[in-house]
Amino acid sequence: MERRPDHTPPKTTAVSTRATDQRTSRALVVSMLLTLGVPGAAEAQQNLEGVLSFLLTNRSIRTDDPTQDEQAASATRDTISRFLLAELSTLPTSSSASGFTYRLDPGLGGGVVRSSDSFGPFFVERSLTAGKWRPSVGVSYQDATFHAIDGRNLRDGTLVATASRLRGEALPFDVETVALFLRSHTATFSGNLGVTDRLDVGVALPFVRLTLRGERVDALRGVTFLQARADASASGIGDIVIRAKYNVLRRGGSGLAVGAESRLPTGAKENLLGSGKTVLKPRVVASLEGTRVGVHGDLGYSFGGLFKQLDYGTAVTIAANPRLTVVGEMLGQRLDTGGRLMETTAPHPRLIGVDTIRLSAVPEGTERVLAIGGVKWNLAASMLLSATVLRPLTDAGLTPRWVPAVAIEYSFGG
Repeated sequence: MERRPDHTPPKTTAVSTRATDQRTSRALVVSMLLTLGVPGAAEAQQNLEGVLSFLLTNRSIRTDDPTQDEQAASATRDTISRFLLAELSTLPTSSSASGFTYRLDPGLGGGVVRSSDSFGPFFVERSLTAGKWRPSVGVSYQDATFHAIDGRNLRDGTLVATASRLRGEALPFDVETVALFLRSHTATFSGNLGVTDRLDVGVALPFVRLTLRGERVDALRGVTFLQARADASASGIGDIVIRAKYNVLRRGGSGLAVGAESRLPTGAKENLLGSGKTVLKPRVVASLEGTRVGVHGDLGYSFGGLFKQLDYGTAVTIAANPRLTVVGEMLGQRLDTGGRLMETTAPHPRLIGVDTIRLSAVPEGTERVLAIGGVKWNLAASMLLSATVLRPLTDAGLTPRWVPAVAIEYSFGG
């Protein structure tokens, strides 16, 4: 048997113990008041926007301030929706320039020759154009599973949606958390045509499949119960991309080009397959190519979408041999009102000494950067196989860990 000390504990310790007991009892009473009359776990299957609303608004913690609850939940839902749409546009489509580029050579009596030994970047544009009446077609596939949102883990159930805390305590006694599984599969069919020796036009048609599963769990003084579960999936055409590029200046594989790109609102907005708005992006492209090594960069600014954004990219290409090009790229986006998630704290309007914590969002600017690496391999004739891996370098918005992508392109008349 353990022997207890003979001395009497200090009075301060006894007071502290009584205070702790009182605060614990008070928290239990408040917990009962907060959860009184709350229904059990619910399930839902509907479109993706509806699922997000369901998971973020189906609260068990009674804050007695439905207006603030609705505003916070709606802001969070809209921000997550914008994050997803931004990621679908950040995960880029292949460059409009064909891997095989040609030009007329007056020294050969107007004959056609390859403009560059390199097959060019994956997503960053290069100044070269395909060549007059040189069409190409391609298909690419990307698979992205999103694991974090603004640096917070999205899948392990630690994302706090609503919480109640006794004033003066560090940890809440009642917490609702949301866990989300989000995955996108995107297959993009593209075509490009050299209208003249310096002008290219192209189109990209994405087919997207989105999967969303989520749970909302309430943890009351360490006891957890499932409050809501929902799942949904959607598939269909995303926003179609139409683009054009004009080669203003050309010196071998180097030069300067200007162009424009437009995204049309062909994707279903309620299922987060499209933004529902037409986007126009003018751009400028510069390239500097040597015998084997090339450096490329492009800069564009988007108008008319969910937000205005500055797009920039740079790429280094190395023609390892006539059939293999090694590529490294960096892509960035600066969004003027991309939005950030934040936690707000406000006094409970009815229970004295209790604060309510809500997940909400503010429309501030954000920046996203992707690093890309891979190879382009000439399989046979004018057919190219591209294999790439994309890695986010920033934690703004929804972020996957790695995004593998493959593409096959065929150029006619090579």
